[in-house]
Amino acid sequence: MKEIKTIGALRQSGYQSKNIKTEMRDNLLKVLSKGEQFFEGIEGYENTVLPQLQSAVLSKHNVLLLGLRGQAKTRMARMMVQLLDEYIPAIDGTELNDDPFNPISFEGNRLIALFGEDTPIKWIHRNERYTENLPLLMFR
Repeated sequence: MKEIKTIGALRQSGYQSKNIKTEMRDNLLKVLSKGEQFFEGIEGYENTVLPQLQSAVLSKHNVLLLGLRGQAKTRMARMMVQLLDEYIPAIDGTELNDDPFNPISFEGNRLIALFGEDTPIKWIHRNERYTENLPLLMFR
């Protein structure tokens, strides 16, 4: 699919946009149908946290990981990136990486109005879609 460079070609390919919860659910179902364990290397949560986290993803719930330091919250969040599709299309030239079929920014809508089906798209890898905002501790 990465060879597709315009919205028109993307539409002709039959690509369907998905929201992130559906995307993660579909990919988790693929992992589980193969009989694989998703959270490899996370020890001690096999009967508690991990089944609940899988249920939350399968149910398309929001997830908030709370706990003390050292309880693998960040590690689990980083592993969940692997549940995203490997690549997704976005309108090229938009700061928010707008969905080509459902743009939300002024710039995305402007580009589609200007170029129509010839609007250029780019492909974003799942690792580029995840960012962290860890708390900053300041001392005076």
